Amino acid sequence: MKKLLITALALYTTYTYAQVHKCYTHELMQHQEELTPGYLNSVEETFYRAKQTFSQDRSTVYTIPVVVHIVYNDPSENLEDSVIFNQIEVLNQSFRRTNPDTVNMRPVFDPIVGDAYIEFELAQIDPNGQPTTGITRTSTTQTSFLGVGGFPAEGVKSSTDGGIDPWDQSHYLNIWVCNMSFAGTPFILGYATPPNNLSHWPPGSADNMSDGVVIQYEAFGANNPNALDLGQGAMDVMGKTTVHEVGHYLGLRHIWADGDCNEEDGIDDTPNALDQSDFDCDTTKNTCTDNILTYGDLPDMIENYMDYSSETCQNSFTQGQVDMMRAILENERIDLISGNPATIGENQALNFQLFPNPSSSNTTIAGLEQDVTIWVYNESGQVVFETKASHQLSLPVFDAGIYFIKVVSDNEVGTKRFIQL
Repeated sequence: MKKLLITALALYTTYTYAQVHKCYTHELMQHQEELTPGYLNSVEETFYRAKQTFSQDRSTVYTIPVVVHIVYNDPSENLEDSVIFNQIEVLNQSFRRTNPDTVNMRPVFDPIVGDAYIEFELAQIDPNGQPTTGITRTSTTQTSFLGVGGFPAEGVKSSTDGGIDPWDQSHYLNIWVCNMSFAGTPFILGYATPPNNLSHWPPGSADNMSDGVVIQYEAFGANNPNALDLGQGAMDVMGKTTVHEVGHYLGLRHIWADGDCNEEDGIDDTPNALDQSDFDCDTTKNTCTDNILTYGDLPDMIENYMDYSSETCQNSFTQGQVDMMRAILENERIDLISGNPATIGENQALNFQLFPNPSSSNTTIAGLEQDVTIWVYNESGQVVFETKASHQLSLPVFDAGIYFIKVVSDNEVGTKRFIQL
């Protein structure tokens, strides 16, 4: 069996919240301790080694190419492009801390939260070097992938088992979206794999698991038309299940460290907690006494994406978590951001900025230092807009979809892709 099932956001054995297993990580760690005594001690030792590799760079923006694999049996599971675009937007807002709900952060945490300077874009070039939307769609005969191809739902990552094989996992963040229900009720909301043998994760954390993120289809995107109902009514879905799981993919552990007040997640500035939140936003909890840097004893941080609080109150990562994720990108996952063929379709010979991207309104082209001609193409290669400009230009609002911008000067060419929501 696998040594450890990591980062399953919710394992449900019944239809009631009171009996929900939100994550089975800690139970499996305890099982491994029974098989190999001393295992938990080795886990504790690795926490402290992890901090030695923290990134010192908090300003360079790292962009991660993403491929979203929609694997569906029922038409309701075949989510529209607009849901995928929205999820990418939620990821970008969350990791850049531009999400509007940061205003809900309690002031006591203001000194420790931060911008990760990590962004996400749907891949422009597929593994065969061909242009792509960064989205695949696979019809399957599997009504649920729970337990298919190995627990929890590894079959979705395999064409043989009715899913779809991953794209090059060193150069793409693969996100599979599928059904992981049991008897019609979602059994797992999501799970992810950190890099194998990561220092502050237990040894063998990702053994026998194919790299990437898997999300229950109702929990994907903030504009998902499917209600997420675990048996007691619809839950708030704001796309933060995916944020949580991508945090795991970039090396973060649960903020309560799957233990008690004596357990740590390897991050100095995350407050200790006795246990995870229960899909709530209880601001009265201070379940552990801790001394974080110069900030003293902080309450339980329900605002942290790596808790199990309600998505309505999750809004930030801490600066320590930012340092960890950036260190992972500079080391174990450096192929995602260095010489990545997934983004070679973007020619930076003529550099310009494009923001916001994705956008639900006007997109601005900035940083044009000379007169240029601008073409906007749709996915079919048709020119939908053409003009001349210099310095800065606000594009019109197009129909929802993926577009490519080509900017040409006398001797340089630059291309970028943007998403109109």
